[in-house]
Amino acid sequence: MAQGLEVVLTDFQSSRNNLRHHTQEISVDRLVVRRGQAFRITLYFRNRGFQPGLDNIIFMTETEDAVYLDSEPQRQEYVMNDYGFIYQGNKNWIRPCPWNYGQFEDNIIDICLTLLDKSLHFQIDPATDCALRGSPVYVSRVVCAMINSNDDSGVLNGNWSESYMDGINPAEWTGSVAILKQWHATGCQPVRYGQCWVFAAVMCTVMRCLGIPTRVITNFDSGHDTDGNLIIDEYYDNTGRILKNKKKDTIWNFHVWNECWMARKDLPPGYGGWQVLDATPQETSNGLYCCGPASVRAIKEGEVDLDYDTGFAFSMVNADCVSWLVDGGKEQKLHRDTSSVGHFISTKSIQSDERDDITENYKYREGTPQERQAFLKALQKVEARRSQGSLRAGSRPFRPTPRSQEDPRSSLRPSDVVQVSLKFQLLGRPNMGQDIRFVLLALNVSSQSKDLKVNLSAQSLLHDGSPLPPFWQDTAFITLSPQEAKTYPCTIPYSQYSQYLSTDKLIRISALGEEMSCPEKILANKIITLSYPSITINVLGPAIVNEPLSIEVIFSNPLSEQVADCVLTVEGSGLFKKQQRVLIGVLKPQHRARVTLKTVPFKSGPRQIQANLRSDKFKDIKGYRNVYVDFGL
Repeated sequence: MAQGLEVVLTDFQSSRNNLRHHTQEISVDRLVVRRGQAFRITLYFRNRGFQPGLDNIIFMTETEDAVYLDSEPQRQEYVMNDYGFIYQGNKNWIRPCPWNYGQFEDNIIDICLTLLDKSLHFQIDPATDCALRGSPVYVSRVVCAMINSNDDSGVLNGNWSESYMDGINPAEWTGSVAILKQWHATGCQPVRYGQCWVFAAVMCTVMRCLGIPTRVITNFDSGHDTDGNLIIDEYYDNTGRILKNKKKDTIWNFHVWNECWMARKDLPPGYGGWQVLDATPQETSNGLYCCGPASVRAIKEGEVDLDYDTGFAFSMVNADCVSWLVDGGKEQKLHRDTSSVGHFISTKSIQSDERDDITENYKYREGTPQERQAFLKALQKVEARRSQGSLRAGSRPFRPTPRSQEDPRSSLRPSDVVQVSLKFQLLGRPNMGQDIRFVLLALNVSSQSKDLKVNLSAQSLLHDGSPLPPFWQDTAFITLSPQEAKTYPCTIPYSQYSQYLSTDKLIRISALGEEMSCPEKILANKIITLSYPSITINVLGPAIVNEPLSIEVIFSNPLSEQVADCVLTVEGSGLFKKQQRVLIGVLKPQHRARVTLKTVPFKSGPRQIQANLRSDKFKDIKGYRNVYVDFGL
């Protein structure tokens, strides 16, 4: 009988295999391969050579690819691209925020694997957890829960309080690498602080590193429905000021989540593809703070009973909004708006810096029968689940909104029938440091004269919709002849709003009008996002791997007052080994400055530089510059 083979060395051909599997930026020294693609290894034997027909080697592996994208441009964008944009602002002013995902940077793959091992699932049952790691549905839920730290030693602490003295203001981050490396270096202590776009950006880094196609999605006017009835209730006082919501429902100025591409064999056919995953800790799912994966197609069709958390995701893009006036302890229904939630759902375009509007993936066009049909289907399914006692895990008790036009909390007609309309219009772009000028447009569409009293107010908002106290109020008395339109000019000086402004730079102006001769009320509001001048980045000379490169960063203080504690941060995968921090100190009013940084690029191909300037008066003046790095000789 022939002597058995004794393996003395295994050559995984890491450099060659990794190049073919597009993982060479992760490592060339150890084997990192992707699902569903062949790779080669060589075995060396100590005692004798391999004899075909006599010897038999069995190598078992499972490589089914449940996350395969058949489009090469999509694979390049959603798996390989290590930088991108996250859209912020509001629906009337959408701005791209540059972000360094850095999924191929040193040690990121090991940090991502550590993240899986730190999850509660692994801690409770390591064998089952590892056995399920071939399922993108399972892995995505584990990662989603681990990006926030509400249940475990996750990556980020969330903070929406405007107090960040013991950490980093979420607006200052420009990339995921610094966050993940800090988490790992501190023994997996949560990093302070994150908000929705930071949670989504870090999750994008982890999922792309693990080979799951992922993109970052922004939804403007995003609903947060806490009791699962697909209705967002907003409350106002008689000055037009928005009140803190007793029900905790809010409309976020924008909200950011992820989509991951995967097959969904656990769902009926047709619901695979892009899936919503939201790592921002809002509500629990099966006892943990995570959300998804929820099929985007299921959201559009109102199939809110499909796993996971599809009803909650549906409410983010297609809930109805009801406005209430609170006066003397009574609540009067002002208006029900079926189209105020879910606008300009955005992501970065494939291999382009342009914004891609994907709203039609999530909902039928507002005002169409299909959109209402999807909403009513979702509502019926939610009510059926309520009656069966199978509410979404962790949600609050369901309180249905009365279906009749006359709500029992109000003896007055809703303002939909009022024949006077109010609308705000800005007079010029609202820039930080300058007065805000706007007009209130009042239009009488009836055949009778109207005498109006209009209470106006302005208050800062956090981006999750939470209001801060009002800092400006005014009262206008307007007389309108039949079919007449008038404007009422308003100015909010910088000196008045500057001390009340939140980091998000959001101001909500509201007008609550009433006719002198009847009790009907008219509500109008507008959200203003103040803008900064961006940072300019110049690359001084050709960018070549392993050759010195100078980069000039030009920035300015946009305010008419001195700012202190200025710090410039600059980073870019393949260009800088770590985030660069430059202490600037004091910047005089309207002062313009420049800094030159030197670096040595270490990766070729398309790259991006991201920069942020913070001070004691502002936190997130940003800029970026795309760079192509040549390999050289």
